[in-house]
Amino acid sequence: MVRVLAAASHRIRRASGRLARSYRSPIPDPATSLAPQPRPWLRALGMVAVVLLGAWLGLLIVGDVRVPVGPVNTTMTLRPSLSGGTKINVSPLGTLELSSHQAPVRLDVNVDQLDPGRAQALVDHPERFSDLQGEITHDVEHGTLDLAVRSCIAVVAGATALGLAVYRRPRRALAAGGLAFTLLAASGATAYATWNPESVLEPKFSGLLSSAPAVVGNARSIVTEFDVYQKELARLVTNVTKLYDVTSTLPAYEPDPTTIRVLHVSDIHLNPASWKIIASLVEQYRINVIVDSGDTMDHGTAAENGFLDPIAGLGAPYIWVRGNHDSRVTQHYLEHLKNVHVLDDGRAVTVAGLRFAGIGDPQFTPDRSITPGGDRAEVLAGARLAAALNDQKAAGTPVDIAIAHEPTAARETDGEVPLVLAGHLHHEGTEIMKYGTRLRIEGSTGGSGLRAVEHEYPAPIEASVLYLDRRTRRLQAWDEIRLGGLGETTAEVTRHLAEDNQPGSHPSPGATPSPTTPTGTPGARTAGPGTTPTRAAP
Repeated sequence: MVRVLAAASHRIRRASGRLARSYRSPIPDPATSLAPQPRPWLRALGMVAVVLLGAWLGLLIVGDVRVPVGPVNTTMTLRPSLSGGTKINVSPLGTLELSSHQAPVRLDVNVDQLDPGRAQALVDHPERFSDLQGEITHDVEHGTLDLAVRSCIAVVAGATALGLAVYRRPRRALAAGGLAFTLLAASGATAYATWNPESVLEPKFSGLLSSAPAVVGNARSIVTEFDVYQKELARLVTNVTKLYDVTSTLPAYEPDPTTIRVLHVSDIHLNPASWKIIASLVEQYRINVIVDSGDTMDHGTAAENGFLDPIAGLGAPYIWVRGNHDSRVTQHYLEHLKNVHVLDDGRAVTVAGLRFAGIGDPQFTPDRSITPGGDRAEVLAGARLAAALNDQKAAGTPVDIAIAHEPTAARETDGEVPLVLAGHLHHEGTEIMKYGTRLRIEGSTGGSGLRAVEHEYPAPIEASVLYLDRRTRRLQAWDEIRLGGLGETTAEVTRHLAEDNQPGSHPSPGATPSPTTPTGTPGARTAGPGTTPTRAAP
């Protein structure tokens, strides 16, 4: 009995000790309490860094797919990007960039090589070309689906693996993988929400200038084939197929016979390289007529006149108006050159099926000064041109394109002509003015001439190819051509469509509507970079 009581007493003491310990206030360890605790936002920032780096490594290592698209082999990849879009690399010819979406991922398509077997099959059986577009569309759909699945696996695996290596905790690693999947899904949703299928209608080409017409294509085919993304992407790949000919030679560029191609140049400023560039553009694009909106010279002296002699051999009619660096001596010399049409005081001429009218700059400032009341002189000159345009319209010979050197003068023609061309500012721009006339300002085709080395970076050489419908004589599209300036070798060609040729647009004043052309009041500004420049003295 005594032993039983002793055992019970012992158990009671042990239970009371445990109870006392459970309620005893813990004494903090001074070393532990003084140690700095990690801040939550630092942990979150570290997790985000692990997720982004792991996802990028996953895409870099296993995130690409090799897809046969028609007769060519391609590699499709998703890459992190601040602006999104699609980039098509056509080595060695150049790159096409499409503003297809706005998301933190970019689709890269590399055209690796032409498959000899599939290409030869097309050559042996030309009837298969009719089914090539559908085949390419199917291949692109299959490739993008495969890429989406592989990219999901790549980002999740990459983020999970890096999370496990950094944190050495499976739960943290799985959280990193889940966050990576969420970010990719959000990026995909953003790309879907901002998807712009018409982006293939306005590509930006960077690479060999001689390849641009064949890769970018005809304005006519772009405008008429408007059921957009898949067909146009197929057309781009088809053009690449033609470029990768088994003979390794570029195919001849065949311009659409219903399109008139106008080369707009300006502000050459005595740069002798400009004539070779213009001649090359005339040949590559099969230009019908060249328009020079002035400042061909620098000081307008008789000693400079020999610089103009190559114009006669450029291979296309040359329409010219006087700029503020061109003198009356310059104008008189050009009037006697073969194949040159000098326009001044509203004179009109019909060349290559288009009606042109122009006026020379009323000021001659070769020393780059601006005389008092300079803008007023330009406004008065523009008013004279507008009056001449009105007279032409009343006579039943409406003008299609007006030309002035200074944009201030060109703006006075608003409402009198569908399109007016200008220069002077040494940077390109496009705008639709209040009464619907489109003003197209060209940059310097001479790279600012003798001024090319005045700034830290050389000025680019700029020109434009304008595509006009031969029947309606309306602008369909234009290509901005931008070449690297002095000492540079870059080349970019950017396609723009005129709103008049897009659904829901309205015609410019003075245009003759066709059955397929919507009519109405001229609307908003162009998709191209519009500016409202002030007078300068380049």
